[in-house]
Amino acid sequence: MNDQPKQLAGLKVVEFTHMVMGPAAGLILADLGADVVKVEPIGGDKTRRLRGSGAGYFSMYNRNKRSLAIDLKSPDGAEIALKLIDTADVFIENFRPGALDTLGFGYDTLSKRNPRLIYCSEKGFLSGPYENRTALDEVAQMMGGLAYMTGPPGQPLRAGASVIDVTGGMFGAIAVLAALHERTRTGKGAHVSASLFETTAFLVGQHMAQYAVTGIPAAPMPTRVSAWAVYDVFDVKDGEKVFVGVVSDGQWAAFCKAFDLVDWAGDRELAVNNNRVSKRDVIVPRLRELFASFTKQDLMARLETTGLPFAPITKPEELFDDPHLKAEGGLLDIVLPNGGTTALPALPVSINGVRPGLCLNPPRSGEHSREIISGLGLSDEAIDALEARGLIEEDASTLETSVEKA
Repeated sequence: MNDQPKQLAGLKVVEFTHMVMGPAAGLILADLGADVVKVEPIGGDKTRRLRGSGAGYFSMYNRNKRSLAIDLKSPDGAEIALKLIDTADVFIENFRPGALDTLGFGYDTLSKRNPRLIYCSEKGFLSGPYENRTALDEVAQMMGGLAYMTGPPGQPLRAGASVIDVTGGMFGAIAVLAALHERTRTGKGAHVSASLFETTAFLVGQHMAQYAVTGIPAAPMPTRVSAWAVYDVFDVKDGEKVFVGVVSDGQWAAFCKAFDLVDWAGDRELAVNNNRVSKRDVIVPRLRELFASFTKQDLMARLETTGLPFAPITKPEELFDDPHLKAEGGLLDIVLPNGGTTALPALPVSINGVRPGLCLNPPRSGEHSREIISGLGLSDEAIDALEARGLIEEDASTLETSVEKA
């Protein structure tokens, strides 16, 4: 477990979240040292039991959090949750609009009880005509232009990860930190929101700006006109592929020298990027033939000496063995709620050269219920009574393990 200083130590966060977007916002704060309590229903967040592409959601986005499993629909359960929120600095939720108001956990109610509370809503849309629509990452990618830009013409394709959920969570965390900074001046909390649709629009803003500047609609990425002549994926030996880019005139000179391309190195016209782009149909076929004679490792070794951008085409499961990620805390050794172990990516930042690490494994459902409720002043006897009535759950590890292994 990691014991380095925590930048957000002392910050108390209560999380009513599920799936990815809300948990991602809480994860960022938790990794930076906040005390994040994930409030789950009896039996645990249903995200724990997802299959297929959702099977890794819970384990990835819920480390460094404590779990309180409680029946929020019961008066006693709701009162405990309200007392917990009364002590919090931040509240994060990603339920459909109006759902938490019905349960008594809307912004108006909580801000009256705790005027310093930063209430973060992670939604499908910000205010406007769409605000009550149901949205998912894929919905936002489709209607926000990202799927159009990712797939070939006529074949919109979502990105290969939950990029909008995660980025939306990140923007929510940024808004929380901004509101906390403002609170140091005003003493007052705030209601901040982030959304899937607006996040997608922000990400494709570069393509909107391209149209505004050129008057020409941006083409989907598979058919785009690149700003550089060499900026592509090339086949090498043994069915492998490598991406290679040459993005400056200085890099072009280094590239020609590294691969003994004497005629190109001496061509003054090709020394200028825009001229190379106009001759892409000559340059790229020759490079495809040249690179096909290399193994992946040999080509990358040669490129390593040039300072050019290059990359192997890597599968997610291959990142477990990536030497760079393994060298400096890029992967955190984690015990999963079902008892298995793995290594998962750390928060992609460093502060004073130190990477945020692991303090708590992804919790079992209700793993910290007694600890959290005891901290609110309830006796062991009172907690036992709540558990006997089925209003709280201390640890659903047995049930969870059997479900996850099924």
